[in-house]
Amino acid sequence: LDHMIRALDFANKDASPRGLPLIRKGDWNDTLDHIGPKGKGESLWCAMFLCYAMKKCFEVLELRGEKTVIERWQKAYDRIAKVLNEECWDGEWYLRATRDNGQVVGSHKDKQGKVFINTLSWPIISGIAPKDRADSSIATGIKYMENKTGIQICYPSYTEVDDTMGLISRCVPGKKENGAVFNHASAWFVMAALMNGDKETAWRIYKKMIPLYSSEAVSLDRYETEPYVYSEYVTSRDHPTEGQASHSWLTGSGVWMYRIAVDGIMGVKTSVAGVRFEPALPAEWNGASIKRSFRGKTLNVTYKAADVAGQTVTVNGEKVPATDWIDVTKYAPSTLEIEVTYPKSK
Repeated sequence: LDHMIRALDFANKDASPRGLPLIRKGDWNDTLDHIGPKGKGESLWCAMFLCYAMKKCFEVLELRGEKTVIERWQKAYDRIAKVLNEECWDGEWYLRATRDNGQVVGSHKDKQGKVFINTLSWPIISGIAPKDRADSSIATGIKYMENKTGIQICYPSYTEVDDTMGLISRCVPGKKENGAVFNHASAWFVMAALMNGDKETAWRIYKKMIPLYSSEAVSLDRYETEPYVYSEYVTSRDHPTEGQASHSWLTGSGVWMYRIAVDGIMGVKTSVAGVRFEPALPAEWNGASIKRSFRGKTLNVTYKAADVAGQTVTVNGEKVPATDWIDVTKYAPSTLEIEVTYPKSK
């Protein structure tokens, strides 16, 4: 915990005068390597990610009695969120970064690279976006960036070299970080859609991204990599070889898609307090089931859609409040049979 506190404190200090993290030679997207080499340019995605990281820690910090750290980080969170919302909203989406000279990246004024996926999804994941801006961010991704195999990483792709951006503009348009469907980032978009309450959009994109479906969308011959494992990216419609996958096994996408399935779509939420169920199953499903191990217990969870006004939860036949965290350690059996009835989508 002490190492985590020092790391996030450093992230807050390595910042611009307005408190946003410096991008230097790139962030998660390491092809944005010419934006801030002088140590003045900002990563607005990093600012959102930092907000998420601090917020995610609050529960364990509270458990450990770290009130001073919580207060410090809550002030930092509020300050960063204020700057992002007051100075970094471009009208339909959030900007991606600022250069050393203060010029913005990812604006509707740009000829290429107008919008980037990470600053569509992470305002929602971090919680800094008001609902109307969250809605606009999801709509922007669908309008400009939805492909046969997921959401592309930026739009439009760079067709001219821009040395103020870096390697991204030297990649082939529609491939790699230059406009491909980058599965890692596309998974975050799915996660954001779920968090924003748009389960149908989330499921549509999620299904497109599954390698088996991605390969079927363009034919296995065009897909070229194993149809049972995620590839780093799939070529977007911005290149003639649309649907061609590359760099299989070389991505963190699989674990994100797994967590999205368990925590998001199936809605098995866990915390220090226990477990609760918030399913976001698509309307085409009438129910589902999942087996989950948690704190020494095996949870056999069955979901059923029904014409009911609200959700009900039973544990081994006993009804429990649907919104409460369930302490599974209070139950004697090692296996718990849990039934969740939820309102059928209209």
